[in-house]
Amino acid sequence: MRTVIKTLIVLALLGAVGAVTIVGLGLFNVSARAGHIPGVSWVLHTAYRQSVKLRAPDAEQVPDLSDPDLVALGAGHFDSACSFCHAAPDRIHSATADAMSPEPPHITDAVADWQPQHLFTIVKDGVKMSGMPYWPAENREDEIWAMVAFLTHVREMEGAGFDALLASDAPSDDTALTYCASCHGATGDSKGNGHIPRLDILDEGYMQDAITAYRTGARDSGFMAHAATQLPPDDLTRVIRHYAASAPAGPTPTAPLPPAELELMEQGAGVAAIGNIDAPSCASCHGPGLDQTKPGFPRISGQPRPYLAQQLKLWRDGTRGGGPRKELMEKAARTLSDAEIDALALYYSQLPAE
Repeated sequence: MRTVIKTLIVLALLGAVGAVTIVGLGLFNVSARAGHIPGVSWVLHTAYRQSVKLRAPDAEQVPDLSDPDLVALGAGHFDSACSFCHAAPDRIHSATADAMSPEPPHITDAVADWQPQHLFTIVKDGVKMSGMPYWPAENREDEIWAMVAFLTHVREMEGAGFDALLASDAPSDDTALTYCASCHGATGDSKGNGHIPRLDILDEGYMQDAITAYRTGARDSGFMAHAATQLPPDDLTRVIRHYAASAPAGPTPTAPLPPAELELMEQGAGVAAIGNIDAPSCASCHGPGLDQTKPGFPRISGQPRPYLAQQLKLWRDGTRGGGPRKELMEKAARTLSDAEIDALALYYSQLPAE
């Protein structure tokens, strides 16, 4: 028995010495051109697939991903941040992506064998030893689900359909505005997308503070952290001033509300008018009817309902970040139920944009 143990110890030591020699002398070839030795790719890929399946959330946790606005939101970020490696529907890989090791799969292949909960885990956590990053905003699962909404529709999406999601109504000779307008619209009206804030309602100072918070990481958003670092600060300032000068074109809604929604809107008005022991009412800082915007508090009348609801939940959960009024907003939202948040979001979304 002692002989066996001694033999195993010697073998372990020889293996350690061999590994140190290979690494220390640079004998292991890390060249992407050389690729992996036989079997290594299979081991890594199998480990990757099994790891994703083990850590993915339950299928019951997958939200409704059929919302076209959610798909469009994910498509915009994919085009800017992901398409370099994975290409886009009906387009071919670049030669540079083909030369990577491991080669990033074309987007139609990348989503082929995965369920939504698996795609969520891949986007959220990324993949070691590959070019796949983790989602840069730790507390923004809503953004990750927007990406998954897009990815689940890639299989039946043609190139023309993808291009339509990215269409910009901004002048083609203004690169910075065209980039921002792909999501926010040329005038800042968010192109009717309920998950994107209208910028034509916001003032210049608030937007400057917001973009700074995104750039520095003080405010969490995988979408905006990427966008805020794609353009030079001077270009961002010019685009912000353009949006601040845009005149809001009425309220977001275009159809009369059914009776049940009207009742919910009345409930929202009541919640907006009453503060709590730690914070004043919503209306006292955000309107409607204020003569001027209070510093640090944006006007929110006319903002899309889904966007407002998501921001209120982030404030309530203490994960919103950014802005000089962070502590106050967390106190104001701390006691709100999901039903009250829905009522508030509906109420403000139906008010005329100021």
